[in-house]
Amino acid sequence: MAKNNTNPEKPAGKKRLAGKFIEQILMALLVLMLIVSAFTLFSDRRGNPAVIPVSQVAEDIIAGKVTKLIVQGDNMDVTYASGTVKTSKKEIETSVTETLKNYGVTPEQLSKIAVEIENQSSLSFWLMSLAPFLLSLLSIIFIIWLLSRQMKGASMQAFTFGQSRARIVDPNDQSQKVTFKDVAGVKEAKEELKEIVDFLKNPKKFLDIGARIPKGVLLMGGPGTGKTLLARAVAGEAHVPFMYLSGSEFVEMFVGVGASRVRDLFKMAKSVAPAIIFIDEIDAIGRHRGSGMGGGNDEREQTLNQILVEMDGFEPTEKLIVMAATNRPDVLDPALLRPGRFDRRVTLDAPDLKDREEILAIHAKKKPLGEDVNLHTIAERTPGFSGADLASLMNESAILAAREDRKKVTQYDLIRSVEKVMLGPERKSHILSKQEKKITAYHEMGHALAASVLPNSDPVHKVSIISRGYAAGYTLKLPLEDRRLQSRKEFLDDIAVSLAGYAAEKMIFGDMTTGASNDISVSSSLARAMVTRYGMSEKIGPVSFEAEAKTVNSPIVVGDRYSSEATGAAIDGEVSRIMTEALARANEVLIDHKKALDMLAGELIKLETLEREDFEKLLILNGIKPKTKPVDEPAEELVIAPEGIEIVKS
Repeated sequence: MAKNNTNPEKPAGKKRLAGKFIEQILMALLVLMLIVSAFTLFSDRRGNPAVIPVSQVAEDIIAGKVTKLIVQGDNMDVTYASGTVKTSKKEIETSVTETLKNYGVTPEQLSKIAVEIENQSSLSFWLMSLAPFLLSLLSIIFIIWLLSRQMKGASMQAFTFGQSRARIVDPNDQSQKVTFKDVAGVKEAKEELKEIVDFLKNPKKFLDIGARIPKGVLLMGGPGTGKTLLARAVAGEAHVPFMYLSGSEFVEMFVGVGASRVRDLFKMAKSVAPAIIFIDEIDAIGRHRGSGMGGGNDEREQTLNQILVEMDGFEPTEKLIVMAATNRPDVLDPALLRPGRFDRRVTLDAPDLKDREEILAIHAKKKPLGEDVNLHTIAERTPGFSGADLASLMNESAILAAREDRKKVTQYDLIRSVEKVMLGPERKSHILSKQEKKITAYHEMGHALAASVLPNSDPVHKVSIISRGYAAGYTLKLPLEDRRLQSRKEFLDDIAVSLAGYAAEKMIFGDMTTGASNDISVSSSLARAMVTRYGMSEKIGPVSFEAEAKTVNSPIVVGDRYSSEATGAAIDGEVSRIMTEALARANEVLIDHKKALDMLAGELIKLETLEREDFEKLLILNGIKPKTKPVDEPAEELVIAPEGIEIVKS
């Protein structure tokens, strides 16, 4: 793919790179010119003495004009009575006395002046001789170093492209060590991974019996469910080196670089085995091959091929576990999932109520909590939250407490953090006018009242007309208990609750606003999913018309509706019917409880926020019974009798 890439931005990038290179060359030349100019100026300022012949020196000594004579090698510095200093040269192999004697200077005349003989050191001699050359050489080296720094990341690093970019966590590094105690919930996943830990600690008992431990473990789950944390916990429990990197770090613009990095990564891991290699977001390079895009030199396919060979090729790797994480297991190549490669697949679901409470407790360890904090209540208010969401919740609560100069985190901080993580921060500057406030209050109370009256809807925990995120107001509905399945009746009540705000605006003000746009969009999508995905339409029947995500070679393109025109029209009709009936139910609820709607909306306008306790008190005043958690009924047991299956209450 990289080879056939025709990105129009490349020529512009090359021009920018060339312009930058020329700019650095000119800068280097300017620096060199400044250095040479400074050296020349320094040399000129030294004030070189005038050079005179030896005969002139002899005449001046005879005339008594010279007071001092300094001899250094073949150089003579002559100081006159006037203070002038001149220089001269003598013969190298003869002494100064003999040289001056040859020019008629008697010993008596020479004895009247001070003569100093200085031995010139070899170091100073060579430094003075080589100074111009050394300065030029150092200037060139400086220019090359400057250019290499500026070109870093381009062609100067071409020889390091094939090296692995993996980060290594040393097992002795206690600051980064993570164990299973630091991972709450995911009990089944931890049980599955304990075998991997046991193998890395005690491989002999497995090898003696002829067992082969899985070479690859694929962690599958939604974002924030703890895939990376669990992989680090395995390395911490096994006390082995942990090498981790992202799948996208293998891919570069040059073909073959990814495969080279894979080879280097496994070479590094084998040198410190037993070890764990963790590749995050492996779907970046592990997608289905054979798409026909990129030709035979497709960089992503070459990288995937190299991973397949390294994991289970001609040279099987012992004592090396490859772990990977993805939230898109459906797009992975089948060769990655076959036995011998990623043959262990561990699914991580969103935490349930008990798991959420344990996760909150872990993240609350280093935070001083107030006496009123109840983590169980917070866990009840966070269904569907992932581990990362819960960590963010605890962090936001600590930030809120610190912002208000308090030393402990209170329950109120935690409750506000739940809403901040779900909906965004409060927009206190977004002030509604009186009319907008009234419309928003009736709209939100329409949702809340319908949710309280309809039997299969979740109870209301909070209603507010204080803006958060993009919402002018919000109604917080939470289930009484965690559930994995949802029935058709629950879907229909949810759609009616979503349309109750629209119905309240139309009934009270005789007009509609744009505030119901998101409600209509969400409920329409849910109604279409009931018909095309869940088979909950009696007219259409139990048929799925949703196009699945296939490979590129598949005749079904993602996003297309897998149905005929007639069936498509029938689906549209069913969706419209579901929406119309839900709107009629919402209208019926609001008309029957018009008095309660007016009272609740009035209280919301005054208080701006109603918590569950206050809201339920107002419901009781209007004759509406609040929803409570159902009492567990006796379990039903299937008994196979000779005459058939019977259901017995146990």
